[in-house]
Amino acid sequence: MSKLSLSIGIGNYDRVRAIADGDVQIDGVDPVFMWLEPEEIFFRAFRNAEFDICELSLSSYSVKTAANDCPYVAIPVFPSRAFRHTAIYVRTDRIKSPADLRGKTVGLPEWQLTANVWARAILEDDHGVKPSEMNWVRAGLEMPGRIEKIALDLPPDIRISNAAPDKTLNRMLADGEIDAIIAPRAPSCMEQGHPDVGYLFPDTQQAACEYYARTKIFPIMHVLGIRRTLVERHPWLPMAALKAFTAAKNLAQHRLADPSASKVTLPFIEEAVARARKLIGEDWWPYGLEANRHLLETFLRHHHAQGLSARRLAPEELFHPSTVESFKI
Repeated sequence: MSKLSLSIGIGNYDRVRAIADGDVQIDGVDPVFMWLEPEEIFFRAFRNAEFDICELSLSSYSVKTAANDCPYVAIPVFPSRAFRHTAIYVRTDRIKSPADLRGKTVGLPEWQLTANVWARAILEDDHGVKPSEMNWVRAGLEMPGRIEKIALDLPPDIRISNAAPDKTLNRMLADGEIDAIIAPRAPSCMEQGHPDVGYLFPDTQQAACEYYARTKIFPIMHVLGIRRTLVERHPWLPMAALKAFTAAKNLAQHRLADPSASKVTLPFIEEAVARARKLIGEDWWPYGLEANRHLLETFLRHHHAQGLSARRLAPEELFHPSTVESFKI
């Protein structure tokens, strides 16, 4: 039987590369990898379902799943995770603590971005600052004219407007027109050393470690989706993909932890791996539903409360049924 030739749109991550290199096989599949940035993958996936298998925004996927309108079905593989204390950038001459954001104007590229859902959840759960207590403005981070990828029906207590067509969040923050930005990428004015722009949490790593110690949440950003029509024709495909992507991730972790020669071009990797193991455990990037259930429940609670999902989803609803449980030998 010939293998399925399937396109895979995903970031060029070490946790995926073993499949592209042929060290790990997806049963019955001949993969064609397309290494792309998340913004391009998400745009093409949700507009035209261009990929057979692809990385998807957890938030966008949840919006579409709650509306029963998603061309993809996910498996519990999480290509991207990040502690989003790094996603809140402020005018440090005005904002000294999370409480200072009340009544202020906060820019964002899109309301529904996964990073923004998590950042708003952190502000509310840990600091008591609710989304309804801020004024929101949408614009492209560095390029004007960005709009929401998905139509939203937000709660009436959310005050959000669109910036002028020629405005960018970066310029507005640098000029003091807004007080803060929540976004998955840093504005260039901060990277270029603007004296009055910085992180809300000055020591983002310490803040994230304290957050994890309390919550046991290492936020998921992206899931892996498979085109729904493809799964209907080949019901074995979700489990085959889950097995392969899990094996590739496990191999990447093993290689990263090998102290004999660094696998990445960065010093102190051995120490970073040791810190991750101490904080999170031997598998510091877990796949599967049960290992991430409490995290997904928190995300989906905030996702619904923030006006993004039409109903509050259960974690099981996100994934193909064949991948919710696993076999044992």
